[in-house]
Amino acid sequence: MSTSIRDKAVVDKEATLNRDMPLAYYPEESTLKVHKKLDSLFARFNKRYDFHGSVLVAQKGKVIFKNHYGYADFKQRSKIDDTSIFQLASVSKQFTAAAILILYEDNKLGLDDKVTKYYPNFPYEEVTIRQLLNHTSGLPKYFWLAEHKWMEDHAPSNEEMMEMIGKHDVQRFFSPGANFDYSNTGYFVLASIVEKVSGDYFGDFVDNHIFKPLHMDDSFVYRYEQDEPKEGQLDGFRIYRRRYHAKIGGTVNDAIVGDKNVYSTTEDMFRWVEGLNAGRIISKSTLEEMYSKGETKYSRKVPYGFGFRIKEDADKKIVYHNGRWNGFSTSLMQYTEDELVVITLEHSSYNSMKSLNQKVKAIVDQNFNPSLN
Repeated sequence: MSTSIRDKAVVDKEATLNRDMPLAYYPEESTLKVHKKLDSLFARFNKRYDFHGSVLVAQKGKVIFKNHYGYADFKQRSKIDDTSIFQLASVSKQFTAAAILILYEDNKLGLDDKVTKYYPNFPYEEVTIRQLLNHTSGLPKYFWLAEHKWMEDHAPSNEEMMEMIGKHDVQRFFSPGANFDYSNTGYFVLASIVEKVSGDYFGDFVDNHIFKPLHMDDSFVYRYEQDEPKEGQLDGFRIYRRRYHAKIGGTVNDAIVGDKNVYSTTEDMFRWVEGLNAGRIISKSTLEEMYSKGETKYSRKVPYGFGFRIKEDADKKIVYHNGRWNGFSTSLMQYTEDELVVITLEHSSYNSMKSLNQKVKAIVDQNFNPSLN
């Protein structure tokens, strides 16, 4: 789809801001069977595989199942509940993509603009915003720069990392647009462009243009060493000696935003999906581009849109993203033909999210029919 398409319906952002968004649920009696099956699945995974997290399953805009399993704090033995807020890890990238698309629809930037238009000292001159969104930029890993070249006693911010990239012309993986390679660097650069173009800190921009309009009251962007932890904000954990849980601290990479560092809940993430799909954040035409596979400069399709992975199999499309970072394992799955959404957030280094999602999908397919409700 051409970037010149501007046929969006204008969203009344003030009206959206004041619109509460309570979740809709199927009647309890219609979900008893599927609820029992899903609850049994997650209780078993909690006991056998150390799953400690929150789950929400919805179809056709209504919640089928929502529950919490395990501990928020292993030392205090406090349980995960509706107040528990998880780091989304790479699931954060969809908010970065949406922020870019908001600016695009406001005619503040073009998707085929080069990064050097906004950062003249950026050493990879031919890289475009679209290539950053699709992971076809070929940029090197900023983690390496932070871990080997950063000499300060604090974790670098986005602005400081952009300065580092300008000073250290690290060899790229391939020429811009030539290939697909999943890139955290690309999404931190995108967040930096949002800040440059809007004049706002990235977290404030996302809060004002996405979280507040969708009534995502428990969602925020967090920078290690710069922001105070909020009430309900969880830490990530890892298992050691097969039974104990050790808290995972922050690293030199944890003040960078755009590729990670959005915190949220399953309820807020469902509000996000519903609001995004309803056209409350970007137009339906731009959303279609967001949910479509990108391509290389050689016209080869890549399995990624804008902030979402795209899988198409047997005429069924899945728009999704998983994430792992500092003990957090996260997943947002949209089975588009079935209008099924599965949101799973976990914080004790659970590592089989793909298998778990497959089991959830099978249980819903076999035990729930939304057309009967």
